[in-house]
Amino acid sequence: MQSKIRVVPLLLATLIVDFSCSSLLALAQTSSENKPSQDQSKSDPAATPSSDLKSTASDEGQLATVNNAKIPAYAKVYVAPMPAGFENYLIAGLRNKKVPLTVVVDRAKAEYEISGVSESDKAGWAKMLFMGSQQSNELASIKVSDLRTGAIVFGYSVHKGNSVRGKQSAGEACAKHIKQIVVD
Repeated sequence: MQSKIRVVPLLLATLIVDFSCSSLLALAQTSSENKPSQDQSKSDPAATPSSDLKSTASDEGQLATVNNAKIPAYAKVYVAPMPAGFENYLIAGLRNKKVPLTVVVDRAKAEYEISGVSESDKAGWAKMLFMGSQQSNELASIKVSDLRTGAIVFGYSVHKGNSVRGKQSAGEACAKHIKQIVVD
């Protein structure tokens, strides 16, 4: 029962990220529909604009980005405090995966903010006794938002089952996917 209660904030954060990304997509679609076309007689119906939202599944979790959303290399990023100190694992993951971002302590000096939630489900006594495993299950969801515009440029959710290194694995998985949107 307690594990279900702990999962609720994580699911809530995932829903917020999904809602924010879908709102951004709807806003982009309505703004493109409201723009008058210069020459509609030459427009090709087969060349319809593709969705701005790219959603892919990896072996670890779900990833959602805006296609043209990129973070410039060495941009200043503030990592917000997260439950159970997950921000420390995320910062270490950014360093270990060599993500070219500058982490700052002061939010006012940052261009982007990384926020999110995490959940750790440690192995119970039965799993340790019968299976000889002390590995935990890790859940984490993060989002990267542009502090100037308020737009969410990246969202990622990871689930690591039977994680040997616990939160470290989840932090490195998040950092690996953040690296994909950083432009050198």
